[in-house]
Amino acid sequence: MAALMKKSSLLTLVYFFFSFLWANVEGKQNYRDALAKSIVFFQGQRSGRLPHDQQLTWRSNSGLYDGNTAHVDLVGGYYDAGDNVKFNFPMAYSTTILSWSVLDYGKKMGPQLASARAAIRWSTDYLLKCARATPGKLYVGVGDPNTEDKCWQRPEDMAKNRAVFAVSASNPGSDVAGETAAALAAASLVFKKVDRRYSKLLLSTAKKVFQFAIKYRGSYSDSLGKAVCPFYCSYSGYKDELLWGAAWLDRATRNTYYLNFIKSLGANGSPDIFSWDDKYAGAYVLLSRRSVLGHDNNFGTFQQNAENFMCKILPNSPSSSTKYTRGGLMYKLEQTNLQYVTSITFLVTTYAKYMAAKKHTFHCGNLLVTSTTLRKLAKRQVDYILGENPLKMSYMVGYGRNYPRRVHHRGSSMPSVRVHPQPFACKSGFEPYFHTSKPNPNILVGAIVGGPDQSDSFSDDRTDYSHSEPATYINAAIVGPLAYFATSKLN
Repeated sequence: MAALMKKSSLLTLVYFFFSFLWANVEGKQNYRDALAKSIVFFQGQRSGRLPHDQQLTWRSNSGLYDGNTAHVDLVGGYYDAGDNVKFNFPMAYSTTILSWSVLDYGKKMGPQLASARAAIRWSTDYLLKCARATPGKLYVGVGDPNTEDKCWQRPEDMAKNRAVFAVSASNPGSDVAGETAAALAAASLVFKKVDRRYSKLLLSTAKKVFQFAIKYRGSYSDSLGKAVCPFYCSYSGYKDELLWGAAWLDRATRNTYYLNFIKSLGANGSPDIFSWDDKYAGAYVLLSRRSVLGHDNNFGTFQQNAENFMCKILPNSPSSSTKYTRGGLMYKLEQTNLQYVTSITFLVTTYAKYMAAKKHTFHCGNLLVTSTTLRKLAKRQVDYILGENPLKMSYMVGYGRNYPRRVHHRGSSMPSVRVHPQPFACKSGFEPYFHTSKPNPNILVGAIVGGPDQSDSFSDDRTDYSHSEPATYINAAIVGPLAYFATSKLN
């Protein structure tokens, strides 16, 4: 234990030294500008017929025939990252987190609140179609990733008849269904006061989808195989999504049915990560809200699990299992590390917010943790992403002077339809646009890329997708923290 404490203390000194150094080099960030850009990014990921107020005008209509092969309407939704496939599992997660951001930080969003709602609705309109199109089925994806990933073309040029994938009683998908239910339930709260009819439709559909997830249990990875793996396999299984979905339905309904279901699942596992795949930590923080703010004894175990999670994240905690780069960035995994940084930062900021409301504190061993402890850690991660790092690079496209110019993104890397109206064939974009050192012709404003490696290095290489590719689930999780720090006294 002494050796562990000594190592932890050394890491802490290094961490705060570099945090102080880079913060003083770069200065204060414009969180409001970053917030606005982080939401605009979702317009670049839109599938379907674009509205008249589309800000990223280099994008045009796409996927207008989605669902035709199954004789249903599946037009709309988002492309998950730099590809042209619609994967509902990460899309629904992004929607849930965006909704949580509006619920807990909406009052701090100012003029961006309407934009955030619009970003959520673009997804929920599509998810409703997926859940209601065919009785007994939940559509969970459009586009065969094994064939479409071999193409480098704009979404506007995709083939009309795209593959469609669904889960059903004979091919269950409790994970994707649980996440879809969570997204719809969370969004129902977002629209409760501004569009009651839509809110009721979201909630009633969420309940039905969740019952489907419970009744026909199994992983969608097993049911759909290569259609989702290795792209978005459910590596953590489906029990975390059942807990996550029930937690959101509990918040949306306060029905004892969901409370009893949550109790039956219990607080399983002791995670040190949060992502589109593993939802345990998110469910713990969400459920701990009832305990910390409302002193509800039914959720004390989840509060303890949420605090155990924080202890595994804090760099100066004796039980920390999280690495940090020399520049102060949380480092979990090599591939698209910023997805974990933004998701975990969202939980850290949110739990700090709950703690501050009741002046709550807890301990990690001998370390006293206050709301300020967590807020400072979260702010350091956000500031690093925005440019306070060894390279002085903003990892948000279009924010600051120095940001990624060669983003791994098909639409951004190729001339828009307005400039080049002739369609590109499947592979015709590789040589002129993918394999080039020239910057992307279209700026994907607000996109946060996969980020630097463990040495704080970044090559800005389009072919290096694990570091240069943006994703909806990276951006969705930073919206709340940006709104928070835009008005935080820590600035």
